[in-house]
Amino acid sequence: MTSKINFEFSAGGLVFDTSRGQLLLIQAKNLQDKVVWTFPKGHIEKGETAEQAALREVIEETGWSCRIESPLHKVQYWFKRDGQLVKKAVTWFLMIPCELVGVHDPEEIMDLKWAGMPEARTLVTYRSDIDLLDKFCHLKGL
Repeated sequence: MTSKINFEFSAGGLVFDTSRGQLLLIQAKNLQDKVVWTFPKGHIEKGETAEQAALREVIEETGWSCRIESPLHKVQYWFKRDGQLVKKAVTWFLMIPCELVGVHDPEEIMDLKWAGMPEARTLVTYRSDIDLLDKFCHLKGL
């Protein structure tokens, strides 16, 4: 007997403050209840584009209203949730912060911080986030 595979689609933002040379990271608990540093992202809702979802998720998770500078990277990975296999596709965008319009979502996000590239690279937990940073560095010639 084969188990059903669930497919999920998310979008997120690598928010880069050009004036400070820093990236916005969020701290949250993953499905294994482990505290991780990562970048803001979330599910694409019905009727939303990936761009709309990414901008909405960044505001909801960080309080920052941003504008998209460019598409950055697409990743896919597998994980298990409640014993079910999930294939997730995430579309990432490079974003520029415009205005702090709220606070981070305390239900999902434990903390957030601005970090320079060396610190961000040491903080992020997932291999896909390191790949995202590599794409960012390549795009920016860093």
